[in-house]
Amino acid sequence: MRVSRDGGKSYPLRLERELTAELPTLPAAPRIFGKDGTCRALFFDFDSSIDGIDRVDADVRRLTSWLYSHGARWIVDRSPNGGCHVYVPLAERVPFHEAREVVEALGTRYRSLDKTPHQNITGGCMRTPGSPHKRGGHQRLEMSLSMAYDIARRPNSATIWLKLRDDLRDEIAAVRSLRLEQDFASGTEPGRSEATAPIRGMSRAMVNAATTGDYDSSRYNSPSEARQAVLLSAAAAGLSLTDVERRMKQGTWPGLAQFYARYRAPHRYRALRRDWRRAESYLASRPARKNHDRISPTSGPTTQRGVLQGQNLRGAQNEHRFIRTWRNALVLAEGRYRTREGMARRMILRALGAASHMTGSRYVEFGVRSLAIASGIDHTTVASHLKSLRTEPDPLIVLVESGRGTHGDLYTLSIPESLTEAAAEVSWRRGKLHALRPVFRELGLPAAFVYEALEHSPTVLSTTQLVSATGMSRTAVSEALQILASWNLVARGSQGAWSIARSTSLSLLAEQFGVLDSVAAQVLKYRAEREAWRQWLAGHLVSAQQQLLAPGEDYPWESFAETLDEWALADAAFAMRRP
Repeated sequence: MRVSRDGGKSYPLRLERELTAELPTLPAAPRIFGKDGTCRALFFDFDSSIDGIDRVDADVRRLTSWLYSHGARWIVDRSPNGGCHVYVPLAERVPFHEAREVVEALGTRYRSLDKTPHQNITGGCMRTPGSPHKRGGHQRLEMSLSMAYDIARRPNSATIWLKLRDDLRDEIAAVRSLRLEQDFASGTEPGRSEATAPIRGMSRAMVNAATTGDYDSSRYNSPSEARQAVLLSAAAAGLSLTDVERRMKQGTWPGLAQFYARYRAPHRYRALRRDWRRAESYLASRPARKNHDRISPTSGPTTQRGVLQGQNLRGAQNEHRFIRTWRNALVLAEGRYRTREGMARRMILRALGAASHMTGSRYVEFGVRSLAIASGIDHTTVASHLKSLRTEPDPLIVLVESGRGTHGDLYTLSIPESLTEAAAEVSWRRGKLHALRPVFRELGLPAAFVYEALEHSPTVLSTTQLVSATGMSRTAVSEALQILASWNLVARGSQGAWSIARSTSLSLLAEQFGVLDSVAAQVLKYRAEREAWRQWLAGHLVSAQQQLLAPGEDYPWESFAETLDEWALADAAFAMRRP
């Protein structure tokens, strides 16, 4: 389920929780589809904003009459704004593509039916009876609680499900035909990148099919062909069978998992292994192609070892010592950044420190767009924070040279004088200095700082110790721990102390959230902006060179002079300022 912190207006992915027997303290909406890409009930959402309450009532009566004619049982609730939800529990789990087709087919019959919850395998959710409504009030059950409980306890059989699908066969065929006529566009969704996939070597269409279950029906005639294409793409990209199975079980690839819902649970892995062997056999039968992408046309330097010895190596070691001491100063100085803006500045400083580690120098010449990608903050906001950081009384960074041409501003890391002795006495922090890792773009900056504190701590930490270590309020730390625990990133011990859950992969979780797509889209956007800037700069440099004069030529001042009207306006303005 997903909970809402704004009274039911939104249910973000980062606030997803495991469904429990206890009543949630916040508005909650259970997910329609599980991690395996299947559902145990059909959720029909009739929206009163489309054509009024009367239309909703008429459509609900028609739907329930149709369900009754096929022997199906249902649960109904009502929203404070006049909308209505109809739930049809199912005895056997139904794959995403079959449930979506049924809801889309019924959408051709009932105008007020909102089909979008069943069209999103990872984000589709629905408020259930008792949940607070965003406009006030609660979702109210339209029948007795005992009757609703009996329907949920004895759901509709697989035979009834087949009857419903059979009665909708003409509408389902029309829905499939409409999907064939539409431009698939590599299966991209709003907000997803078309040019870059989160798995290196796999196409955007194949990753989208594995994630969302949506595939190009003009190329693949059945879900079986689509799933085989996904496995073939995964094998060609270098993934192993274990990698694929882990993504299916952890909910990263629910679209691929629901393709195997036609098999009984004990036989699904056997079917997956059989399809994987077919994919490997097909790849082995194809002639190998030589890859020249990573072959350098020149040989490596023969004197590299000699260069790394002596003074250059000692200089690099000294730089890394300084950077690690600066990291200590950063930890000691973070008390000055306790506001929301301060958290963003702390992350920008981490991005600068990570850039220094990568280059092996305290001098950093990364542009604001590179720092924006590293920190997850818009580049205009990064520029504003950098200006504030370098103008502090005892700054952690110093502007050496302003940007020029295609080069960004040149900064150097600086250890404040008031923290020089304390930073030198503290032991260097172990581990790598990270900027904002992709998964925390979704989970938030407070979660990133809490995770970092636990990651660098040699022992488990209590909530009070995390408040001291992160410099954040207890409320912010508690909320961050709740978010991290819900995604199995941290675990609480018997004594109430927290530690990192090493079994959960940050990269796989970022892939599941779709964050890698947003990062790729940001990279493509900034790449285009840089290219536009280079073209503009090149054109203006050429025009500047053409305006260079010979030593004996007169400067064409008249071509830059103001017009007579502008002179008159200037004289009038000057006269008005005179006493």
